[in-house]
Amino acid sequence: MTNQQKSMFYRCYYGFFINGMVVLLIGAILPHLIQAAGLSYGMAGGLLSSMAIGNLCASFLYPSLSERIGRKITVVLLAAFFPICLTAITFLPPVPVLYICFFLMGVGRGTVSIFNNSIINDYGDGTPAALNILHTFFALGAFLAPFLTSSMIELSFSWRQILYVIVVWYLTSLVSFATMPLKENSQIKKSRKQDDASSSSYLKSFRFYCMGLVLFFYMGVENCVNGWFVTYLQDIGVMSDSYATNLVSITWIVIMIGRIVCAWLSGRISKRVLLLINCIGSALALFLLISNQNIVIITIAMALIGFFLAGIYPTSIASAGSLLKGTSSGMAILMAMSALGGIIAPQIVGWIADSAGIAGGISFLVIDAVIMVGFAILNYWHEYFAGNYKIN
Repeated sequence: MTNQQKSMFYRCYYGFFINGMVVLLIGAILPHLIQAAGLSYGMAGGLLSSMAIGNLCASFLYPSLSERIGRKITVVLLAAFFPICLTAITFLPPVPVLYICFFLMGVGRGTVSIFNNSIINDYGDGTPAALNILHTFFALGAFLAPFLTSSMIELSFSWRQILYVIVVWYLTSLVSFATMPLKENSQIKKSRKQDDASSSSYLKSFRFYCMGLVLFFYMGVENCVNGWFVTYLQDIGVMSDSYATNLVSITWIVIMIGRIVCAWLSGRISKRVLLLINCIGSALALFLLISNQNIVIITIAMALIGFFLAGIYPTSIASAGSLLKGTSSGMAILMAMSALGGIIAPQIVGWIADSAGIAGGISFLVIDAVIMVGFAILNYWHEYFAGNYKIN
């Protein structure tokens, strides 16, 4: 790996670390924002939905802009929405403005995700190792965010002051992106031609749609773990509220371990096998979780969920990587499919929970995970037959 590649990778790792921290920080400061702005839970849920929709819209904005002005300028411009809107939130604007702020923050989050995954995919060696490391840094930021927030509160920082600190920190990642040694402005027309040429290939690839659907159902599970599992664990009444909260936070430690293990395994077993193992493990761990009321088994199941979910996203991106090199639109479409799953699944769980209770809602995730396993199996057999019988 050249020094230029190392510099770009390190900047992507740092940017994704900050991205993970900021995403979890939103959940940490949300109760303070609800109290200060006098929001209902419905309004607060709407803010999170607006952020998710913005994340989805980034999949359409990023490729269009990057083809015209380059990837580096695009990521700096769109990611700048995050610090701007975080600052605006501290002034407690009217609720419609808050919705706009959260939407734009979602655009910034999605843009950083597409950019980082694209750079690692384009300049990597085609294995999931670098992508697993990238997502490990996101998990590290996500894990540290709640502890950072609680520590600053203990030091008498207000929620506004915490946001100001994060804004300054986030700006350092924008500077890092802006100074990245990515020379592409003179090649924008060439890149656009590559996009046009490659679009006819990845859109016709069975593997591309398999990976997109795996990510669709995976993101549904992950967002429900982040959004609903504390409520579920508290509701079943076998553990204290603090234990339930800490259990979900500790899951991020296991996710980091899982991604490091997947990075190590990626050079030893094929991507299709690694993906299938992780999908099956996730489904079995989810079933183990919802079928038990024993606190020890639930704790083990949560750890297994984090471990097996950890490698699905980066391995799926790496599996489609050869189809997406040189194209921003391909990566954006893949991200859009995953984002859509992350929007739909939590809402379905909520609808089911209204009539059947939160336990019934969480049970839906087993169906989600089984379908994810189905597409991982299709991908496995398709690649097996393609490799042995020269099927395109």
